[in-house]
Amino acid sequence: MRPGIRPAVVDDLQGIAALDEVCFGQEAWSDTAWLGEFDRLNEDRVILVADEGAVVGYVVLLVPPMTADVVELLRIAVAPEERRTGIGGQLMTAALARCAGRTVLLEVAAGNESAIGLYGGFGFEEISRRRGYYAGGEDAVIMRWRETL
Repeated sequence: MRPGIRPAVVDDLQGIAALDEVCFGQEAWSDTAWLGEFDRLNEDRVILVADEGAVVGYVVLLVPPMTADVVELLRIAVAPEERRTGIGGQLMTAALARCAGRTVLLEVAAGNESAIGLYGGFGFEEISRRRGYYAGGEDAVIMRWRETL
């Protein structure tokens, strides 16, 4: 069964925060940060969830109201037991569909080869690096996607 991809609702907050903790550990967003993201849903945030009766993945986008401004893919996660099942691709497809005609930026740890592969498969290209950005001195890779018409 493939999960449904849908906009997040307030009832998803606890499941998303719990999944964030599992996926990101010490780098997980705090409950306060997640509340802030949900408070901005009607402003400039889009949160999509992969739902199989429970949240098994999510993606967070910062979508400025001015279409000339870039969209930022802030966060994407898939439950460890659901990885390599296509859920990450489903989330990316749904997220990029929301960004038609716009440029999307993201950053990813240089050592996160599976994520870099996923992004590259969707046409993201490395445009820059932040040297030593992450704990332990790992670089952040900045990637850009532009919809090709």
